[in-house]
Amino acid sequence: MSVSSNRPGDWSFSGSNSGMSQFDTSAAGETPEPVEYSGPAVADQEEKAVSRSKLLFFLVLLLAVSGAATATYLLMEHEEHNDFQAAFAGLGSEVSTVAGQKVDQIFDALDSYSVFISSEVRADPNGSWPFVRISDYSLKSEKIRELVDLDNPVLITCPVVHEEDREQWPSFVLESAPLFYQESIDSEGVKFSVEELMDMTIPYLHSYNYDDNFMIKPVKVERPGPVLPNWHMYPLENPFIGMMLRSYDMLHFKETASQFQIAGVTLRPSISFTQMRDPSPGASLSDLIVGSQIMEPIVENGILVGVILLRLPWIEFFQNLNIDGLSGTIAVLRSSCDLGFNATQENEKSNNELSYKIETSAVKFLGSFDAHNPKYDGNVVSRVIVNIALDEGKLPEGVCVPNVTLDLYPTEELEATFQTSRPRLYTAIVVAIFAFTSLVFLLYDHLVGRRQRKFMARIVRQDLIVSNVFPAAIRDRLYERQQNGAQNDELLDPLSGGTGGAPLADLFLETTVMFADIVGFTAWASAREPAHVFILLETVYGTFDKHAYRHNVFKVETVGDCYVAVAGLPEPDKDHAMAVCRFARDCVKTMKNTTLKLEVSLGPDTSDLDLRVGIHSGQVTAGILRGERSRFQLFGDTMNTAARMESTSERNNIQMSQVTADLIVASGLSAWVLPRQSKISVKGKGEMQTYWLNIKAAKGMKRSKSKSGMSTLDETVEPSESSDQSSRKHSGNTADLEVVEVMSKTERLVEWNVEVLSPLLQQIIASRGGAAARSNPSLSEKEAIIGTGETVLEEFVPIIPLKRFVADDLSKRQKASSIDIGEEAKTQLRTYLANVASMYRDNPFHNFEHASHVTASVKKLLTRIVKVDSGNGLRKSTDKIDLVDMAGHSYGITSDPLTQFSVVFSAIIHDMDHPGVPNAQLVKENTRHAQIFKKSVAEQNSVERAWAMLMGKEYKALRACIYQTEDDLRRFRQLVVNTVMATDIVDKELQALRKARWESAFADKLVQDASMPNSDDCKATIVIEHLIQASDVSHTMQHWQIYKSWNEKFFMECYAAYKAGRAESDPSVNWYSGEIGFFDFYVIPLTKKLDSCGVFGVSSHEYLNYAQSNRDEWAREGEQLVKDFLAKYEAMNNKQ
Repeated sequence: MSVSSNRPGDWSFSGSNSGMSQFDTSAAGETPEPVEYSGPAVADQEEKAVSRSKLLFFLVLLLAVSGAATATYLLMEHEEHNDFQAAFAGLGSEVSTVAGQKVDQIFDALDSYSVFISSEVRADPNGSWPFVRISDYSLKSEKIRELVDLDNPVLITCPVVHEEDREQWPSFVLESAPLFYQESIDSEGVKFSVEELMDMTIPYLHSYNYDDNFMIKPVKVERPGPVLPNWHMYPLENPFIGMMLRSYDMLHFKETASQFQIAGVTLRPSISFTQMRDPSPGASLSDLIVGSQIMEPIVENGILVGVILLRLPWIEFFQNLNIDGLSGTIAVLRSSCDLGFNATQENEKSNNELSYKIETSAVKFLGSFDAHNPKYDGNVVSRVIVNIALDEGKLPEGVCVPNVTLDLYPTEELEATFQTSRPRLYTAIVVAIFAFTSLVFLLYDHLVGRRQRKFMARIVRQDLIVSNVFPAAIRDRLYERQQNGAQNDELLDPLSGGTGGAPLADLFLETTVMFADIVGFTAWASAREPAHVFILLETVYGTFDKHAYRHNVFKVETVGDCYVAVAGLPEPDKDHAMAVCRFARDCVKTMKNTTLKLEVSLGPDTSDLDLRVGIHSGQVTAGILRGERSRFQLFGDTMNTAARMESTSERNNIQMSQVTADLIVASGLSAWVLPRQSKISVKGKGEMQTYWLNIKAAKGMKRSKSKSGMSTLDETVEPSESSDQSSRKHSGNTADLEVVEVMSKTERLVEWNVEVLSPLLQQIIASRGGAAARSNPSLSEKEAIIGTGETVLEEFVPIIPLKRFVADDLSKRQKASSIDIGEEAKTQLRTYLANVASMYRDNPFHNFEHASHVTASVKKLLTRIVKVDSGNGLRKSTDKIDLVDMAGHSYGITSDPLTQFSVVFSAIIHDMDHPGVPNAQLVKENTRHAQIFKKSVAEQNSVERAWAMLMGKEYKALRACIYQTEDDLRRFRQLVVNTVMATDIVDKELQALRKARWESAFADKLVQDASMPNSDDCKATIVIEHLIQASDVSHTMQHWQIYKSWNEKFFMECYAAYKAGRAESDPSVNWYSGEIGFFDFYVIPLTKKLDSCGVFGVSSHEYLNYAQSNRDEWAREGEQLVKDFLAKYEAMNNKQ
């Protein structure tokens, strides 16, 4: 971009756009006819004839080869199909056998359980049916669950209560239920207490009925005959039937009543099909799945005294078969009896068939019908998995005991897994003949055409370059001059000398210019890496460009963080003012939405960036200013005034001049214009009355184009925005900024931290050889004891042995980006960081946002590692340098990804659960943590809590990514301890120790002593500690606005503690002088240490410059700022 000035205060801008009108030196309004250009001819008639001959040759050869290739492919494909059928038969037979054995195992386990319960009752002198209580029912049922190998079985033991025992049953329930409930609570962790469960218990024998209002009411059982109450159940809370409490008559269920008849006659087990509640997470109460209920009788002296019911979901049955190699198989269960319930899908026509699709990681219920493809009827593998041999003559009339057959069918999906590349390989061999023959022919053709292709490619590239530099209309005019003989045109050859010839320029009388500036950009950029600055600008300006194209607005250029656009040129537009207003409206709204999304990748404070816009209408001079890097430029007072409109506007607002406002009003859109309450002073123009653009009113007008191509206005209401959108309003302005809050602030910060830590985990895995991270069982004991037996501070060591760099790691590091840490590990990382964020208290300063700000600084410093030229000692800043040199000059910090991960991890957790008061106050208050830790209370507590949470079983995959050996585990722990403890800068003893170690390691006499024991480890340990210290107060070493913002938050936190009686003195009294002392005796010396260690390159200079600048600015404005802080605090408390 070029910026020029013809006189003081006169702005000019350059830019390019497509679709631009032509310019000439003629009077305004005289536009020459456009010139059309055609590309160079590709081939003449002779070349076309040759092409036809070549085509005929290829067609003949292709037909011959196609026949041979097709025959080869079909033959090999048939052979593969035979192999598939044989393989499926073997695998299907194995699976069906396992299924039958598993069903037998379930029946055997229930039979054993029945005998066990009967024996236990007989051994109990006080037990007699039906008044029996089975002790430790949950623990015994858990053993049965392990035997039947089901994840969610439901075991219900029901005694048979005859009519003569009904009156005694309620008292027995009230006496025995508490003992059963207590055992269930102890073994299952039921969330209710015994008292709550007893309150929900209905002791008398009952079923449920619905009244006229569909209210569930218990109904006492009055019918004659035995009752089968739900007495013992495991688990007490289960995902299939919910929590069913005592005394519910199970004979109320049709399938249970039918099975009870069978058990009473045959004393044999039976099975039935039923529908039960779906246990899947998120399933509603009405979501049902198909399963079976197995009834095992309990017999005492040849009499049925009770039954055991097992609810078996078939989906879970198939999932636990551990089917390998049959993903995509259709399993059809065929019952010899009707299922007993209606089909729920339109295409379900069968009453005795259930179909399931078996996938690698899940089983899907397809419906109550045979879902297999008839194409595979001949490949079925069938087996009877349930065969209950009963004397049908003893069964009551109409009662059927089903036998269940399992049929396995392959699918096209499964068959595809058996297909290989052999047919294609043999076919490829045949086709290779064609390829070889063709290659010889094409080689000659390629040599002939290569020169022409190179020539045409160069012409196209040149045309693209010219199109990017000049608008299309200007480009066409340049080509026209070339054709007319202007061989030495300075526009195409700016270095040819002279400025002869008429310039391409014009005067446009009716235009509207917009200036848009990103508010807070300079401060934000001071804390970011250069790449992040350009990502922001490219993303934001890219969205602006799309809006400009849609609204027919011409983008002039960008100057830093200022975006300049104009309407009314190069194509005249009578609605230029309205077009720019709508364009500005879209830019302001897009700015907020874009920064919200970018905060996930660019870090804290990105969403705080806003747009400030100014608009003015008038005439401009536009054209090509010839010379080196000629560009399209605008000149005139309109540019100056538009720039003043922007500089005097306010964030998230669009200010327009009187001229622009008049144009809007003249278009019948007076609702768009709101007068500014006070006039503004504009340099060179005095006081001006300006106006705000009422964005809310501007939403109702839609810009479109008529058939003639002229811009029109349609008075239509645009669709309303999402209900999740929020709005901000400036006093006196009705500008509503619809912002889609995709995630909360904390959620965006969590996602950003995930994106920061994930690449480091990739590097850790790559340094181990790229093998998939697997949990190491041998580390469980070490994880359990590490950090125990002593306080965190007692674990502090002056030197941490770091992992030495190995040359072979160089290639592994370069491939780290291709490493996949796994979805499970990434999910656990995201969950862990979300839990860390939730454990930060809502302090003004010591909160998760500040921890993320510290993390950003740590990340920035780690990416600015430099190497030192041993010849002259000059530091050369770089981002990508030879890793071997880097490992030496960074004292090993960059050679071990675990070290970098540990430092970033420590930055995230270093203030977790911080109470908002200093350690000295915690010690004075003698809090529980102060009694344990004595000193550095908040820091030690952060390490303890973060580490304990990380060691949870739910983060096993995450820990496997971080470390695989005991050495890595211990180094990780030590790095976290040392790094977090370094953030306690108030403890004089620790600071003195650090100072002594720094002087010992970096004193001039020792700098070149490479033989000093643990020299690199000592220096690395000290550098890491100072790195986290600098990052913890990085706001003091960044732009003034950032420092002022965080300083205010810290003041509010300290003053709130004072007001709450948790501080002895009023911090506002010495805040001004304290900050100056903090700069002089801590911050500036710290930045000088970063500079002297020779590791961080230009970042150390940058931090030092900002620190000195902020110190001077605070000395000038600090006293007034303290007063402002106090006033703001009082105002906030008055509102509350």
